[in-house]
Amino acid sequence: MMRRIAVLDAPTNLGLRPPTSTSVPGCGKAPGALRDHDLLARLRARDAGCLTPPRYDPGDWRPGDGVCHAREISGYSVALADRIGAIIDRGEFPLVLGGDCSVLLGSALAMHRLGEAVGGRIGLVFVDGHSDFRHPGNASYVGAAAGEDLALVTGRGQADLAAIEGRRPYFRDIDVVVLGIRAQDEYRLDLQAAGITTRPVPALRAEGAARTAQWAHEQLADCAGYWVHIDVDVLDPAVMPAVDAPDPGGIAFAELEILLAGLVDTPHCLGVELTVFDPDYDPDGSYAAEIVNTVVAGLAPVSAPEAVPPRLLPAAPPPQRVRSTGPAILAGLATPPNGGAGPAGGPGPGSPVGIAPLGPGEPAVDEPEAVKGPATGGLASAPVETPVPAVAVEPVGPPAGVGPGLLRRVPRADEDGASEDGPAPSSAGIA
Repeated sequence: MMRRIAVLDAPTNLGLRPPTSTSVPGCGKAPGALRDHDLLARLRARDAGCLTPPRYDPGDWRPGDGVCHAREISGYSVALADRIGAIIDRGEFPLVLGGDCSVLLGSALAMHRLGEAVGGRIGLVFVDGHSDFRHPGNASYVGAAAGEDLALVTGRGQADLAAIEGRRPYFRDIDVVVLGIRAQDEYRLDLQAAGITTRPVPALRAEGAARTAQWAHEQLADCAGYWVHIDVDVLDPAVMPAVDAPDPGGIAFAELEILLAGLVDTPHCLGVELTVFDPDYDPDGSYAAEIVNTVVAGLAPVSAPEAVPPRLLPAAPPPQRVRSTGPAILAGLATPPNGGAGPAGGPGPGSPVGIAPLGPGEPAVDEPEAVKGPATGGLASAPVETPVPAVAVEPVGPPAGVGPGLLRRVPRADEDGASEDGPAPSSAGIA
């Protein structure tokens, strides 16, 4: 069963500083530039439209005021989370075309809603040339959300961005894997102190892109699924200079293709976002063409005929003792036609260990404790090393009363309501 890709444009530039005093960042043009190279047709993707951002206008923002465009970014993030949620509700695979890295806030909000709905945690694979981990605890000022997005989605920073809908953090530190930062990244020690797993470019190249993707799977084995963020500045400026902050020491297009293919080749990858490409630095469109070639090849496993639809599971589902003779419905998402079984009738990708559907007339029995086998890179699954009797499984769905649109906005009380930002010196610009 194929997974259909849905392409959503998120052409925001609100998270970046102005390139000059009289210009605005050009990354908002990226979705159109990529579409011009037949991206949708080559992906056989559904056009999920465009979410138009508010106007870029720093106005009277001054250092010390917190993140510029914070109110606009917050509102845009809620709307983007709604759109991503609607795509996932349809059983599709979202490809979000940014825009700057502040689109991660909308994706993160959608993932947190989803994790709450299915009773599990959603992880993040953060593929970026920079850690984007600046926050009031480690910097003299904040200003540009695109340089602070990883800090914000892990709960660091002002509440109007880091705790939208009272959700903080959107991703836990232990559920984040950072790939592709430079060896001397400014905040690498802060990531280490926070317990965020990283693999800078030298280590990524030493292990190889394919093994690195497998390693990222393993790091997020306790999550019910994960989202992939890709900033094209992970590429070396020798091959991709069309970004706002090119930094030597990046990877090549071929490595990104292999890495992307490895990350999405699992039903537990829920979607991908692409950010920071700036067509203003690509007058002949050659870099846009290279990006499209890489994305099309990298996403090939998603729409392959043998691709498995996403199956979200709670990280540690409790034992159950109920009767059911029908196919299990896990976390509100249906299993494949064979009930998720592998070729020999065993657990398929994403199947909970030790769970098998009952045959007609078989009595319900207690679910045995799952036996954990060697890591396979799949999330919420492991091979069974000892025979396990069949058990009855109660269909698991979203909370009572939640129907279609379960990822759309659910108002929550603000958990703290306070900004974590202290006074910032007024000696710096927006970013």
